[in-house]
Amino acid sequence: MNPAEEYILKQVEPYKSILLQLQAIIEAVIPNSEMLYKWRIPFFYNNGIPICFLNQSKDYVDLAFWHFESMDNYTECFVAGTRKSVRSLRYKSIADIDDTIIIYVLKKQLEVNTNPFKLILKARKK
Repeated sequence: MNPAEEYILKQVEPYKSILLQLQAIIEAVIPNSEMLYKWRIPFFYNNGIPICFLNQSKDYVDLAFWHFESMDNYTECFVAGTRKSVRSLRYKSIADIDDTIIIYVLKKQLEVNTNPFKLILKARKK
């Protein structure tokens, strides 16, 4: 078992179930995705490009994305917090998960298909 899978399975309920559900949705939409353990949390990559990451924090699970500016729909569902380049969908229960929103956002991320870390570093150099 890889460390990303261990991260998910060691969480307490309801967070473990939320993480497993989100993982299943991501893998269904992006069947060739690769789940890696980066910065102590699960990241999903497609063709070497990070698409999203999962993080259990406080009393919720974050499904976090870059390229928020490309989103035309569901922008009211995202939380920024103190982060400049990442937005997330937050879940406190499985009932909060709306597959339609996640599928839309994942497909938009695949359309952009640009490594967000390169864009962030490029913006900092300016």
